[in-house]
Amino acid sequence: MNTISPRRAGIAFGGACGLMYLGCVFVMLTVPETAVVRFFNSIIHGINVEPIMRWDMLWWEAIIGFIQFSILGWLFGALVAVLYNISSRPDK
Repeated sequence: MNTISPRRAGIAFGGACGLMYLGCVFVMLTVPETAVVRFFNSIIHGINVEPIMRWDMLWWEAIIGFIQFSILGWLFGALVAVLYNISSRPDK
């Protein structure tokens, strides 16, 4: 069977997570607060996010969040690839 490169899968997942984080930042910067709260409430199936939303986040905190989210995405992608490769080994 085919194998998946953990490094490449990690880069793909990390890049996708980074883009998703940047999309979230863009939404929070350009859309009115009530619409942002409604948007994220609908994504999280009705859980009220208004009490935990921060509107005064500093730019460097957003950069750290982007880096952290990308690293977590990379780790998840590499884990998925490793687990796939382990599970697809032929039985002997």
